Amino acid sequence: MSTALPIDFANIFELAPIGMCVSQNRRIIACNRALAAIFGYHQDELIGQSFLILYPSSDEFERTGARIVPIINAMGSYSDERIMKRANQELFWCHVTGRSLHPDDAHAAGIWTFDDLSAKRKVSQELSTREREIAALIADGHTSKMIARNLNLSPRTIEMHRAKLMKKLNANTASELINKLLRIG
Repeated sequence: MSTALPIDFANIFELAPIGMCVSQNRRIIACNRALAAIFGYHQDELIGQSFLILYPSSDEFERTGARIVPIINAMGSYSDERIMKRANQELFWCHVTGRSLHPDDAHAAGIWTFDDLSAKRKVSQELSTREREIAALIADGHTSKMIARNLNLSPRTIEMHRAKLMKKLNANTASELINKLLRIG
């Protein structure tokens, strides 16, 4: 009969093959090596920083923060694919998953994982902030009505942005647009 080895959770967190961090009020309290490597920072440069430095714009930071609150409050966790920003200002697609540690306050404290999708999915640099946000939701399979409700916009506004995305990405159909957004076509 073998003896169970003690589990070193600090070492597991540090060496995890995915970016991980602990947050308080949208500030990074602890992060692992993988997170620092994904974003191109040293770990000590991220500790105490607002998540804002990882976003392409303060607008996207604010809207994402507002969007996740009702979902975390209802489900306890949140997950999406979004465009993030490295220290060198390069934009890239990232899968983000998080869980609040306080059921009544989504941003009070949380644990978050970040998976770099840049090898599978490239960012189109000519997209506006709003277009990037809508593109991420389209790529996740949301309909225009769902996106409109999520972003507090009219479905007509979403259709207008979808049409601009199709023109910019030279897509003739909705499925071609999704393929181009996912870079599988």
